[in-house]
Amino acid sequence: MQVPFLSLKDVTNKYRDEIHEAALRVIDSGWYLQGKENEKFETDYAHYIGTKYCIGCANGLDALIWIFRAYIELGIMKPGDEVIVPANTYIATILSITENGLIPVLVEPNINTYQIDDSLIESKITAKTKAIIIVHLYGRCAYTDKIGELCKKYNLKLIEDNAQAHGCMFNGKKTGSIGDAAGHSFYPGKNLGALGDAGAVTTNDVELAKAIHSLANYGSQKKYVFQYCGRNSRLDEIQAAILDVKLRHLDEDVALRKSVAKKYIEGIKNPKIVLPKISDWNQHVFHLFPILCEQRDELQKYLESNGIGTNIHYPIPPHKQECYKKWNSICLPMTEKIHAQELSLPMSPCLTDEQVNYIIDTINNY
Repeated sequence: MQVPFLSLKDVTNKYRDEIHEAALRVIDSGWYLQGKENEKFETDYAHYIGTKYCIGCANGLDALIWIFRAYIELGIMKPGDEVIVPANTYIATILSITENGLIPVLVEPNINTYQIDDSLIESKITAKTKAIIIVHLYGRCAYTDKIGELCKKYNLKLIEDNAQAHGCMFNGKKTGSIGDAAGHSFYPGKNLGALGDAGAVTTNDVELAKAIHSLANYGSQKKYVFQYCGRNSRLDEIQAAILDVKLRHLDEDVALRKSVAKKYIEGIKNPKIVLPKISDWNQHVFHLFPILCEQRDELQKYLESNGIGTNIHYPIPPHKQECYKKWNSICLPMTEKIHAQELSLPMSPCLTDEQVNYIIDTINNY
């Protein structure tokens, strides 16, 4: 049996007719940027997340970049200020900080959740700290009440990287509505994925929303009038229309992902495998299903030889990347352990019971 890590064709085919109809509607309209489709998706996604504002942009990295840039333009932050960030995130989170001349302060994860360890944050706060950015990594909620308390105590902005957690919840609220602002990626492989690059910012802050909307449109809110030195980072009409189709089915797809995850957790019994520990199923949407294994590379080859696709998220931690050479000598043991042992199993709303059972049996026989 062949089980791909992720078949985007299968995911898209689930809603093929609706997607074709949406794309054709845009093509026939003759309006391809900053039109009704964008406005509708922004309205619908803001309502889904639970915020007043949603601003579409070109991709998830830009979404995070514009949040920090807007805070700088509004005088709330300045280059040289510090932002606390999980050390084991995808590099985009950290790039958004350094792109704005801000200083990332890396904090280790909790080994049981793979999310930022809230017990380590306060010791990293200085007079220069202006924000904490949490990453709902793998689709799991990273927010804790303690993080919220620290933000209030030290007057820090709370920013969410919600690129992997569309539909995730914390105490009845969607991630992406918990902090002061959130960046979202709609990269094709995400739970809510476009057919190309796309992103958005959600927030309840009207001034922040205005600044981000302007920055992503060359720095302009009125044609040919430029308040900021911005860039072109707009969500196009076809992607907006397609995202609005897939948004209608997002909760259904998340439920299917959770069903696969439950089968994995109940079925995988190999003592060499460390499975995710789930205490609240509402706080996980399983964008990925990460396992840890000391023989990760060997396991990956074994699964590949049995027709099962996997992926590593992520083989090299940010502090060991060449682009951040000044951090290469830093020792972050929890982060390095996760990056050395993590392997992502197939996870999709299109996986069949037969495929899932085959994956479970193959792993148990390793």
